[in-house]
Amino acid sequence: MTRILTPLLAALLLATAPMADAAATKNIAAPTTVAEEKVVYHVNDSANASAALRNVKNHLDASKDARITVVTHGKGIDFLLTGAADKDGNPYEPMVQELKDKGVDFRVCNNTLKSRKLEAGAVIPEASIVPSGVAEIGKLQAKEGYVYLKP
Repeated sequence: MTRILTPLLAALLLATAPMADAAATKNIAAPTTVAEEKVVYHVNDSANASAALRNVKNHLDASKDARITVVTHGKGIDFLLTGAADKDGNPYEPMVQELKDKGVDFRVCNNTLKSRKLEAGAVIPEASIVPSGVAEIGKLQAKEGYVYLKP
């Protein structure tokens, strides 16, 4: 019985060895690509602005190369208006400036500005104005590959 099994096992090993080698080589040779991390934070209520800014800061602390855009509309634009401060009277602009210096992009909805009869000059210089906040979020997700976060 051993005389029959030994040659069969040897033949089986010899037959499968090239396949194992090819599989190992294939796995080693496969290049790996890392996608750029692009995230859009959606803020539509400035009551969440402090939490959103902390989230963005923490995100960058953990992932320094992330490309982050904060899009605001409705009541969410309030923290990006000149002189805006949180409930304790702390101005938002220094934190916005710090994040802007780290590459974060802040965008304000022009539809909201128009509906509230606010001029573009009411928006702090660290933020840019886009035609529509919700359309901007859709464009970033659908056309530019951003993932969506809502604090």
